Amino acid sequence: MADTSDIRTPAQIEADIKRRRDVLAETLDEIGVRVHPKTIVGDAKAKVVSNIDHTLGRAYVAVNKTVTDVKAQFVDEDGAPRLERVVPVALVAVGLVGLLALGTRRRRG
Repeated sequence: MADTSDIRTPAQIEADIKRRRDVLAETLDEIGVRVHPKTIVGDAKAKVVSNIDHTLGRAYVAVNKTVTDVKAQFVDEDGAPRLERVVPVALVAVGLVGLLALGTRRRRG
């Protein structure tokens, strides 16, 4: 006794073969696009740009946090300067500038 559930007509078989050929052609076209040098270069560029953007974003966050932390050392919560910290730093800066100016003057003279 033959199983009649798997019997297909020649037209059905031809249609199935055509459908499979079309799917195979699409797959080959996709592979061709993926391995094309322009696609490979474009993907590599996109990956590099993404990595650079990610790195720059992390660097920006780190710098922003550092600036905020330093600012918090010299300004209170209300935004007023903390004179007990600003004055000594300003005096040290003025002293360094004075020493540099004095050193430059001695070299010339």
